[in-house]
Amino acid sequence: MSDPLGSQIREALFAAPARPDEPEPQPESGEAPADLPDDLRIDLYRWMRLTRTLDNTMVDMWKQGRGLGGTFSGRGHEGISVPMAMALGPDDVIAPMHRDVGSYLVRGMTPARVFGNLLGRVTGPSEGRDANLHGMGDLSLGIIGYVSHIPQQIPITLGMAMSFRYRGEPRVALTACGDGGTTTGPYHESLNMAALYSAPMVLVVQNNQYAYSTPLDQQMATFAITERAAAYGLTARTEDGNDVEAMFRSIKAAVDRARSGGGPTVIEARTMRMLGHAIHDGAEYVPRELLERWEARDPVDHQRRRLLSEGVSGEAGLAEIDAWARAEINAAVAEAEAAPFPDPGTVSDRIYA
Repeated sequence: MSDPLGSQIREALFAAPARPDEPEPQPESGEAPADLPDDLRIDLYRWMRLTRTLDNTMVDMWKQGRGLGGTFSGRGHEGISVPMAMALGPDDVIAPMHRDVGSYLVRGMTPARVFGNLLGRVTGPSEGRDANLHGMGDLSLGIIGYVSHIPQQIPITLGMAMSFRYRGEPRVALTACGDGGTTTGPYHESLNMAALYSAPMVLVVQNNQYAYSTPLDQQMATFAITERAAAYGLTARTEDGNDVEAMFRSIKAAVDRARSGGGPTVIEARTMRMLGHAIHDGAEYVPRELLERWEARDPVDHQRRRLLSEGVSGEAGLAEIDAWARAEINAAVAEAEAAPFPDPGTVSDRIYA
């Protein structure tokens, strides 16, 4: 039976409006040093290059049939995941997501352990239980295991932050979610509680334009995610997620503020998910011109050009970093592929009911 009226209503509700120009990030200033030390700027590039090399290799291996589980590329997110971890102190904790491999690496998880997890080997953090970028928590490194139902890691991180406050410990808890996660109940409930109790927490919203296949303009009526955070009484700011130095300054200022009792901060990092939700997703729903526009702003290439143009490093120095990253990842893959699978007799270990 035809339903012309219903069809018209659906078209009116879900027709994609013309995408408006995205407002430019308006970072706050004066809370973090404008000039970062040269060695820190180079280290930001070093960790981003290692992260990108791991990501490229991971995708290639999946296409070759050498992986076991799902593969979630973080290409384009390196300018966020790396400074998220680099801005923290050694006693702080972080709850990264599936596109935050840079955070895991900076906190001390070796590429070999990451590939061990991807290949279902006993050497991975989950010891073969999760052949994925999920299940990679390691509290000895201050890493809270990823909760794949975004943004369920926010209330967990809030609980950690509140425990620091109760015990009077000068520690900070940091986590992230995507733009889609900001439309859920736990996001708003957690922000309200964090603001109310001045929790030492930092939340980075990785606004990468799509919640799986749903574009931002079909998720919410405003691009200003920070305005909604500010409504709860939180400090909130917007940054260019493809500028790793701007991200480091902003996150470091937020971490220092939380540690000193200034309360939580929400940082909206605007970026683009350059591949599909996972490797099986061809992302045909993303306009090609949108990807091309963001590809020209690639965070790794941007930092490389800046280091060269400002004389912080020369081509030889950066080429050495690139070669180091390739050697590290090649060695990690070899180590992971040589590692054993878990003993089937341990399948019920670490299962709780």
